[in-house]
Amino acid sequence: MKLSILMPVYNEHETLREILGQVRAVELPGVEKEIIVVDDGSTDGSRDILAEEARAGDLRVFYHDRNLGKGAAVRTAIDQASGDLLLIQDADLEYDPRDYPKLIQPIMEGRVAVVYGSRFLGPRKAMLFWNMLGNKLLTLTTNILFNAILSDMETCYKCFRADIVKGIPLHARRFEFEPEITAKVLKRGHRIFEVPISYYGREYYEGKKISWRDAPIAFWTLIKYRFVD
Repeated sequence: MKLSILMPVYNEHETLREILGQVRAVELPGVEKEIIVVDDGSTDGSRDILAEEARAGDLRVFYHDRNLGKGAAVRTAIDQASGDLLLIQDADLEYDPRDYPKLIQPIMEGRVAVVYGSRFLGPRKAMLFWNMLGNKLLTLTTNILFNAILSDMETCYKCFRADIVKGIPLHARRFEFEPEITAKVLKRGHRIFEVPISYYGREYYEGKKISWRDAPIAFWTLIKYRFVD
């Protein structure tokens, strides 16, 4: 079994070495790890760090000439992945790679094809209220539109059987990737299994990028893909 860890990066020079170290340190017996990093037009020195880290030979790095958005970076990573399982990992230290075993186990056991790590089922550093409220409303909208019972649609930690994702046409460029992939997975009849994960939310002054401005686009994305593919 091979796990492809997909890491979109945009201006994360302060956390990049640490998150790569954490990903490398995770032990997954019987599972080969492939780390795929897509730098989405960073201008803060992240590219220099990736060039150095790539010399270890255990990660593949791809570069966008300009900033296209998280969704575009994840799509590039999906196209380049060769693993049986795909797992999305942000580069900002909000998510803990030590949760990988919980995320991949249900798929490896053949019970499900898609697993999400829920921040609301596990221990977490307190979120900002408005971020939490927006997340809850988007998740509720998802559940109503697609007859689901998710607790955290917007989570970064999404793990898929590769053949499921590679067969889905994806168009998102920015943070609307989360509702698009969720909508299309559910629309194809794949029920999403949730597991509790740890969460260490960072503040905007620390570099957090998603904001309330992304919420209307996410709502529209859910509604759009309820009726079109």
